[in-house]
Amino acid sequence: MKVNVIGESISQEEIDAYIAYGEEKYSNRIIKEMTVKTDGDFVDLKFQFAPVPFNRIRRITGYLVGTLDRFNNGKRAEEHDRVKHSV
Repeated sequence: MKVNVIGESISQEEIDAYIAYGEEKYSNRIIKEMTVKTDGDFVDLKFQFAPVPFNRIRRITGYLVGTLDRFNNGKRAEEHDRVKHSV
């Protein structure tokens, strides 16, 4: 993780505490970069997260699906014969 400190210098222990805070608060996300902005007694933390991969889900022939691999031959043919409209 990349850590940027803007303003007054802070100790490595304080940086480690901010990293631990961010990892606990955003435990379901991966922190890519953290910016610590200091102004006297005030500290502003800004986290940048790694992109989250996702599967595309489409509504095909009345079903919400990501891929067609679980469709039988009839449903695959139905999807193949669909009329696709342009916008």
